[in-house]
Amino acid sequence: MDLTKALTSKERMLTAFRNEQPDRVPASPDISNMVPAKLTGKPFWEIYLYGNPPLWKAYIEAVKYYKIDGWQYGGYLGPLIDSDASQRPRDKKDKRRFRNIIMNKESDVITVRTYLRTPKGKLWSETNYYKDQPPWTTRKFFKDFEKEFEHLQYFYPDPSNLNDEAYATMAKAMGNLGTTGLSVGLPGFQDLYGLIDGGLPQICRLYMQKHYLIEEYRRMYHDYIISYVERGLKFQPEFLMIGASGLLTLQSPKIFLELSLPTLKKITRMAKEAGIPSHLHSCGREKFIVEKAVAETDLSSIEPLEPPPNGDCDLAEIKRLYGKKIALKGNIQTTKLLFASPKQVELMAKECIEAAKEGGGYVLSTGDQVGRDTPDENIFAIVKAAKKYGQY
Repeated sequence: MDLTKALTSKERMLTAFRNEQPDRVPASPDISNMVPAKLTGKPFWEIYLYGNPPLWKAYIEAVKYYKIDGWQYGGYLGPLIDSDASQRPRDKKDKRRFRNIIMNKESDVITVRTYLRTPKGKLWSETNYYKDQPPWTTRKFFKDFEKEFEHLQYFYPDPSNLNDEAYATMAKAMGNLGTTGLSVGLPGFQDLYGLIDGGLPQICRLYMQKHYLIEEYRRMYHDYIISYVERGLKFQPEFLMIGASGLLTLQSPKIFLELSLPTLKKITRMAKEAGIPSHLHSCGREKFIVEKAVAETDLSSIEPLEPPPNGDCDLAEIKRLYGKKIALKGNIQTTKLLFASPKQVELMAKECIEAAKEGGGYVLSTGDQVGRDTPDENIFAIVKAAKKYGQY
C-alpha cells in the first residue's frame, strides 16, 4: 500500500476492514438511520414507508454532507424495491404474498397492518411509522409460535436464482464515497424478537418449554443463510455485512454459542475462502463476542465495541488482546455525542484513535447509531479528528 497517495473512502474502509493500514484512520460514524432521515427534512414515514427517498439514498446524501467515509450495510439480493422493501416477495420461488393496509393515520404516526399469506394460511403484523423517528413494529407475525410454526418455512425462500440488481445498484450509487455490504443476519433471540409476539418473555418461555421449536427454527434459518451467502458471494460483494444487534443483550452467552455461533463460523469461513471481508455489527455487550470470533471464526472486522455503561468494551484492551487478528470499528459513546461540545468530541475521538490506530485495522466510529438530535458540528468533529490524529 502506497501511503503517500490518498485513498478513496472505499479503499480506505476496505483496507481497514482487512486489518491492514490505510493512508489514515477512516472516519465512519454510524449514521445509518435517524440522521439521514432527519437530513431529508421530510417526515420519517416518507423514507421508511414510501421510499421517498429510500433510506439507502438518504444515507449516501448524508455521507456527502458530512464528508465521512461511507459504510452502507443494507445491500441485498433480488430486484431493487425502493418502498417497503421487506414487505414484498422478491422472486417467483417466494410463495409469500404481502398486503399493507393503513389502519390509522394521525398527525404524528401512521399505523400499517401487513397481511402475509402463505400456502398454510394468513398471518399479520402491525407497525407504527412515525413523523420524527424510525418505525416500530408493535405486533409481530407469530401470535402463537407453536400453532403457527408451519408458516416459518416460507420466511426463508430459496435464494438460488436471485440476482444482484439491488446490491449492484446501491454499490454503484455509493461509488468511491464508501463501501457497500451484502447484508445477512444470524439465528438467535435478536432475530426471533422481530418475529414473535410477546417479546423476550415469550421467546424465553419457548426456549425453555418448546426447545425443539427453537432448534428447528435455528436449523431452518441457518440453512437459508448459508444458501443466501453462497449465492451472494458469486457476485463478489465488497464485504459481507452480518447484522445481529443485541447478540448479548437479548440472549445469554450460552444461547449465543448454541444458536448464533455455528452460523457465524460457517459464513465467515465462506467469505474468507471467497476473498471477501466479513464484518459483524452487534451493539451492547460485545467483549465476549470478540473473544469467540477471534478464537473460533474467520471474521475480519467487528463493531461497534460500545464502552460502558451501554457496552463492556475497553478499546485499548481489545486492541492489545485481539488487534492483530481482527479489525475494529467504533467505541465513541453516542449518548455523550448528544450533549458534548465539538472540542469534547474531538478529544473523545482522539482517545479512540490513540487506543486502536497502531498498525491499521481501525475505523473511527461510534458505539452504535448516532442519535437523531446529535448536533451536526459533533459529527463534523469526528471527521476532523480522523484527519488530524489518524495519519499513518
